[in-house]
Amino acid sequence: MYRLRIDKLRQIAAEHGDTTKHAIHRRTGIAESSCHRILNGQSQPDLNSALRLAAAYGVSVEELMEPTVEHLSVSA
Repeated sequence: MYRLRIDKLRQIAAEHGDTTKHAIHRRTGIAESSCHRILNGQSQPDLNSALRLAAAYGVSVEELMEPTVEHLSVSA
């Protein structure tokens, strides 16, 4: 399993001038309520949302995601 690196997303978004959830929503086209839940850590982005985030900020999906502890212990 993987999860969004919220701190990395916020950093990259800020570099593009997007310092609010609303600004991220406007740039990515992800529903504002979904952006709110994702950025508050209440939910993880689905594949479509992860791809939109990556494309909007010119980064790879891999750069925005990190493996969870469960994933690391299963892989070892």
